[in-house]
Amino acid sequence: MNLLRAASTVSLLTLASRITGLVREQMVAAAFGASVMTDAFNVAFRIPNLLRRLFAEGAFSQAFVPLLAESRARDGDEATHALIDAVATVLLWALLVTCVLGVVGAPVLVWLMAQGLQKSGGFDVAVAMTRFMFPYIGFMSLVALSAGILNTWKRFAVPAATPVLLNLSFIAAAWWGVPHFKAWGIEPIYALALGVMVGGMLQLAVQLPALKRIGALPSFGLSVARLRRAWHHPGVHRVLKQMAPAVLGVSVAQISLLINTQIATQIGAGAVSWLTYADRLMEFPTALLGVALGVVLLPQLSATQAEGGSERYAALLDWGLRLVVLLALPCAVALIVFPEALVSVLYHRGAFSAFDVHQTVTALRGYGAGLLGLVALKVLAPGFYAKQDIRTPVKVAIVVLVLTQLLNLLFVPRLGHAGLALSIGCGALVNALWLLIGLYRRGSWRPAPGWLAFGSKVLVASLLMGAGLTWAAQTFDWVALGARELQRAGTLAAVLLAAAVLYFGTLLALGVRVRHFARRG
Repeated sequence: MNLLRAASTVSLLTLASRITGLVREQMVAAAFGASVMTDAFNVAFRIPNLLRRLFAEGAFSQAFVPLLAESRARDGDEATHALIDAVATVLLWALLVTCVLGVVGAPVLVWLMAQGLQKSGGFDVAVAMTRFMFPYIGFMSLVALSAGILNTWKRFAVPAATPVLLNLSFIAAAWWGVPHFKAWGIEPIYALALGVMVGGMLQLAVQLPALKRIGALPSFGLSVARLRRAWHHPGVHRVLKQMAPAVLGVSVAQISLLINTQIATQIGAGAVSWLTYADRLMEFPTALLGVALGVVLLPQLSATQAEGGSERYAALLDWGLRLVVLLALPCAVALIVFPEALVSVLYHRGAFSAFDVHQTVTALRGYGAGLLGLVALKVLAPGFYAKQDIRTPVKVAIVVLVLTQLLNLLFVPRLGHAGLALSIGCGALVNALWLLIGLYRRGSWRPAPGWLAFGSKVLVASLLMGAGLTWAAQTFDWVALGARELQRAGTLAAVLLAAAVLYFGTLLALGVRVRHFARRG
């Protein structure tokens, strides 16, 4: 398997997801702007997403995928299918209990995350939407189980494409649901909550045929007797044992999110929404680069670890890190020097005002400062997970959590909501550097020859591109161009195309070739 081609496939499908995600955010921004209702929705949506990252895509995947890859490499498909059935059964029962508790305890959860909504009047709306959307965690945890299986079988396309369905469901809710809810006398923001639930069901539904095609469709045990048998499977206990430190590690990031959300709700109405809109833009390169590399690398690293190939392990990490520098550094430069154009073209219409553009831009610059670290973590963390070492990233994450909150004390009084984004960015850089040093010290990563020359070429190309984007940022009044939407969008497209040609053309002139990154796994 060509790893660059696999990563490119995942990245292209993720691109489709992020494009539809941006369309979704455009429609939400135009319909609601940045208001108390959007703050309430974002808080309500963050609660199941927090648990999803905690138990599904986070701790569960980190513990399950390496074990699954090891089982398939050492014990064969039959034993691996037994492991899948046992884990799926225990997971399903855990999700049923979690969803019931979440629906009942929604007021407490919203209070813990966003007390400030009590002042602005969005608290009860957030509680109602939390109750309605909480089962989303169940759908997405099963999607994470399915994605882990498909990625281990090197079927990357379906898991990478499924997020598009959530975005399409959102778009339908904003386009069709919002006006209908208004006509029916229902608060329009509830249409988005309905879109979330439909999107979760659709994502799970498309995974099942893909699992059936590879003969790995889980057999869920709905009886107590099946649950007991599944619980006694040794693989389940290994997953749970690995999940314990992973839960702590992912909890650190989610605790940081919870604290930041609390702070944002205290800053004032709109702060949560500005950060969310900026976060969506920041996630565009993070997902295209970091997530794609992480999805491809984790099962490959896990299989290599099981086979004892230390040199290949180090080479895989080095390959991933070079791609991170090649693609994330220019994206970081663009987010820092050219954010107003991006935010204006994507969001500035309808209820989303020029003031909202400015506030979102300041947050986006903060995220951009740490983009390289945020993307690198998607490669560095699997370097530990594949060796079933989750404790080291956890220890680092705890220290970074403390550092991030100390930075909030410094930045937030001066920068407001943008200080929260900058603290997250700085924390990500420290986290990534710490993990990189850890991998180097234990010999898991050894820089291949030519790093200094390669890094210098990327830096030169990024600076030239940044100079061109700075000129474009100062030459055009991107907010005023909103009166001529097509002209503004066309100008942005031309500037970004010219920036890409300048960046990659410079790299080509300096001797960097795509074939240098071709690698088979």
